[in-house]
Amino acid sequence: MLPPTPRLPEARALIEMDRYFVLHAPRQTGKTTILDALASELTAERDIAALSFSCERAKIFSDDIAATETILLDSLRRAADLSGWSGELLPPDSWPEEQAGTRFGKALSAWCRRCPRRVVLFLDEIDALQGESLISILNQLRDGHNIRSKGYPFPASVVLCGLRDLREYKVASGGAPDRFNVASPFNIIRKSLRLGDFTTDQIAELYGQHTQATGQEFNKDAVDRVFELTQGQPWLVNALADEIITEMGATGTIGDEQVEEAKERLIRARATHLDALVARLREPRVERVIEPILAGTWPDTDSSFDDDVSYVHDLGLIRGTRDLEIANPIYREILLRVLGNRTERFVKADPHSFVLPDGRFDLPRLLQEFVVFWREHGEVLIRQEGYHEAACQIILMAFLHRLVNGGGQLDREYAAGTKRLDVLVRWPYTGPEGERLTQREAMELKVWRAGENDPLPDGLMQLDRYLDRLTLTTGALVIFNRRPEAPPWKERGAFEQATTPSGRQVTVLRV
Repeated sequence: MLPPTPRLPEARALIEMDRYFVLHAPRQTGKTTILDALASELTAERDIAALSFSCERAKIFSDDIAATETILLDSLRRAADLSGWSGELLPPDSWPEEQAGTRFGKALSAWCRRCPRRVVLFLDEIDALQGESLISILNQLRDGHNIRSKGYPFPASVVLCGLRDLREYKVASGGAPDRFNVASPFNIIRKSLRLGDFTTDQIAELYGQHTQATGQEFNKDAVDRVFELTQGQPWLVNALADEIITEMGATGTIGDEQVEEAKERLIRARATHLDALVARLREPRVERVIEPILAGTWPDTDSSFDDDVSYVHDLGLIRGTRDLEIANPIYREILLRVLGNRTERFVKADPHSFVLPDGRFDLPRLLQEFVVFWREHGEVLIRQEGYHEAACQIILMAFLHRLVNGGGQLDREYAAGTKRLDVLVRWPYTGPEGERLTQREAMELKVWRAGENDPLPDGLMQLDRYLDRLTLTTGALVIFNRRPEAPPWKERGAFEQATTPSGRQVTVLRV
């Protein structure tokens, strides 16, 4: 693992200043591991007794304050008993008997009164607390914080750690998300830190530890490809390496080819973390943010939408809160595959029938088959698709995935406001001399919506730029007609040839 301080430099400074603050990050980014490491690091310096414990066991006691306090104090004691500390640093043998709603704070005070060091407390999985229990615990922390200056023994620093940013805790505890108020449990907190993803150098450092232990190297191409695919998401960075070494049993130096294979295996396996992530896609708050990203449209923005964007960012599904993009290429791939599952069940064509005698992939025939599929199933699938604005993109991607994924790969690029979805088909085959070659086919998806002009001119310009970036001489532009005056379904599917602004000859399909 990577050392905690370089990943959280501000945390040490805030703890030294006896501050209370929030640390948040998506699931499987290393929060718990880094808290345990930071607690050990601080305690080893002999001025602080730092302890991290989980609130998750209290999850089932939403409004039962007494039960929540009992579980939290039991979890705290268990963490202390497992810490290996000397007896003088441990909490008292029994917690003081106090009425519900005050017991947690009084117990912390009793511990701090007997501990010869400053106590620093990390409340991990604070998200588990809800309703009245969350309000009570936060109020007790606030009250203890506010009377420390009068000599009241209480933890010097408290860190609330979970998925959510500060504004989400305020909403969950009944406060307004956009301002601090006197009654808010958060009026003692002025800082909210987000645990960042790995940089390329940090991935190299992490993999370098494997090299030191085993002698097996990850070359620079492998490290760069891992960063490109994951954007440094810690679980994915570790999962790719584990897939390569443990599941694939790779020997010798690891390169980008093994990384590519591991990526495909990881997506197909749909590990627990990835399943938990995609399960969020049907939440209304998540759908409201993800749908315009898939559709390439600009969302209707208001204050509640900003809250939803922050929430989806906290989940780790999007990269930032300003430019709406999926967090990394692996998530981008999984989202479309999951949303296209329903469509894939309708695709009956044999993938092997699209392979030409020379081993290349017959993309023109695939597009012709899609026209037949669209005329027969498109109307039904659009009505069934929850992400209605992005239904066309989801359906075509599912069709492509079903027929290409057996021997090739799909790369997809999309983001809110782009009004397009870019697709690259990569198909490996053997050349006439036995050499390994890769066929690349690019296409762009556009949607013609009600009240808009024909997207053909913009589509040709955008496809031109995409082909230029890929150094390809031709491609395909698919335009979906979603206007009320569109032709009947049985008449859709016209092919034509067009010329891009730079003079490339491309195929245009209108469906």
